[in-house]
Amino acid sequence: MKDHPHKLVRITTIPASMQVLLRGQLRFMQSKGFEVYAVSADGKEVEALKKQESVPHKVVPFTRVISPIQDLKCLIQLTRYLRKVKPHIVHTHTPKAGLIGMWAALLAGVPVRLHTIAGLPWMETKGIMRWLLKNIERVTALPATRVYPNSHTQYNYLRQNHIANKKFKVLGNGSSNGIDTQFFSKNEEQAALAQQLRINEHVEQGAWVWIFIGRIVKDKGMEELLQAWKKIHAAFPGDRLWLLGLEERALDPLSNEALEEMEKNPSIKRWGFIQDVRPYLAASEVLVFPSYREGFPNVPMQAGAMECALILSDINGCNEIVEHPVSGLLVPTKNEPALYEAMKAIRNNPAQRDALALAARKRIAEGFGQQQLWNTLLEEYNSCLKEKNL
Repeated sequence: MKDHPHKLVRITTIPASMQVLLRGQLRFMQSKGFEVYAVSADGKEVEALKKQESVPHKVVPFTRVISPIQDLKCLIQLTRYLRKVKPHIVHTHTPKAGLIGMWAALLAGVPVRLHTIAGLPWMETKGIMRWLLKNIERVTALPATRVYPNSHTQYNYLRQNHIANKKFKVLGNGSSNGIDTQFFSKNEEQAALAQQLRINEHVEQGAWVWIFIGRIVKDKGMEELLQAWKKIHAAFPGDRLWLLGLEERALDPLSNEALEEMEKNPSIKRWGFIQDVRPYLAASEVLVFPSYREGFPNVPMQAGAMECALILSDINGCNEIVEHPVSGLLVPTKNEPALYEAMKAIRNNPAQRDALALAARKRIAEGFGQQQLWNTLLEEYNSCLKEKNL
């Protein structure tokens, strides 16, 4: 028997966000009786998403850039779709999906309108663009029933900027999806795959693999990472730097110097987007994640659960995942010397690397378990429905 006779629509700007960042969450809600629908722009991940979550998917051609005419078309199309489906809850993620999705849900008469803030693009902008993006955040929150910053430090930052109000709250300890520490576990299967990867890539015995996972763009700290890497590699020529993720040269391009370094340095391997990152994490000693801004990033939790040592930026979310210097190392953003010193210190002390890796897994398993987060979100849905007498 179904626990809920209710319809739930989840919306992200691109399908990869739902497929990767919310993996398993839609299927879980469906197992609890919700009739779940997914909405995003088109993309090669759509079919995989539908199969993974076992839900129908509607394509709405969202863009990730400011495009008023296209955005208006999407608003009209999404409003019509929601009026047809008649969901009880619409839950949006990512900035563009949030802006259009919350207003479409209001126009369609959806009673429960929820939005998760996973990142703040305006943190790294200035002038008129910063003012515009901050106010878009406010406009997105206006029609929402509740708004969920996905970390406590992000919530505090929103309050400092006079954006958060009584409808804002953090679910549990933060994160959009928690972490499945059984799935992300350095078991025998993953260790064997990792060993084969190292053999295939000719990684010498005793050499370290350093890994970064995310968009290969400037605001992920790639400029600083590549500069620090040149010094590390000079001291440890057998070490390798693996970069997993897509490049977005149109949106946030790297300098020509950085692009040349990635292309010509044989110690750097660009893998592109990888669906299952576990073998790559199992093959690596350290995740370096010098991002300028995050909400509550999944990558450090995945890496920590796979027993990588963590070197992270001291920013929202990251500084809640690790306790410096017990379960990871935190460095200031845009500070290549500090990043290099942290990398050098851990490279010169393998025992510290091992201790940090074990402490990271313990902290992540105890504080950010996926099932715990899913149950908290389910309780939140029930609470919202109860408030609306549904």
